[in-house]
Amino acid sequence: MPRKVRDLIRDLEAVGFQNRGGKGSHRNFSHPRCHLPVTLSGKEGDDAKRYQEKAVRQALKEVKDEKKAQ
Repeated sequence: MPRKVRDLIRDLEAVGFQNRGGKGSHRNFSHPRCHLPVTLSGKEGDDAKRYQEKAVRQALKEVKDEKKAQ
């Protein structure tokens, strides 16, 4: 069962990602330790797409690995 977009947003914000806004239903998240922004589309109650879950997973991993390096 796919996760909801709101769950992905909660995960990103929990580690310090900031919502830079977006156009329409798109939200752009950035983090000083992550070199690529993460874009999520859809309403908060929509099911997340596989590529969205993958992008969030990779971004969280990058932030976690960067913390370990410091």
